[in-house]
Amino acid sequence: MPRQSEFQHPRFAQAYARVAELVDRRGAYEHRRRLLAGAGGRVIEVGAGNGRNFAHYPPGVTEVVAVEPDDTLRELATAQAASAPVPVSVVSGHAEALPGGDGAFDVVVVSLVLCSVPSQPRALAEAARVLRPGGQLRFYEHVRPANPAFGLLADVVSPLWRRVAGGCRPNRDTLAAIGRAGFEVVETERFGFAPQPGMPRLTHVLGYARR
Repeated sequence: MPRQSEFQHPRFAQAYARVAELVDRRGAYEHRRRLLAGAGGRVIEVGAGNGRNFAHYPPGVTEVVAVEPDDTLRELATAQAASAPVPVSVVSGHAEALPGGDGAFDVVVVSLVLCSVPSQPRALAEAARVLRPGGQLRFYEHVRPANPAFGLLADVVSPLWRRVAGGCRPNRDTLAAIGRAGFEVVETERFGFAPQPGMPRLTHVLGYARR
């Protein structure tokens, strides 16, 4: 089981919070809207960050349990929850030990988080555990580039990037990991997106899978 200290990245969390509005203006706002459009019932959001998704939950959502391990980001998310259009409770926790019983949620949301969890198989197994049969895993993630040369570059920079970017690993084939975890990928879109000026267009996937 990961130690709580593994999830504390205060400098990265502060930097992430500062650039979040810019990233949204460059396209992430629309990505988040599409990620959550049509969601309903009880939702658990894994790695809620500073709560940028909260404003996009539609009226059909009855409750959101937002799990965030980083103290700095969780405090910011709690402030965002106060103005959310649906009930949101922000709790401490991490992807490999989610709150809630088996099949407790209708939707699991992972948004720019599976790149940084210590173990994707364990995190996705937990997502499957708390999701009801037929429930949806909604994902918005940056992933390993399909181009072999860029994939090799991601392998090279991953150790350093992990140290400076809150544990992020840019070389993970997250879509394949979702399939290996027993989910049926129903809908997915792959696209390039540069979160900040001067950055390369990183490969992202957005869609949903069914348990």
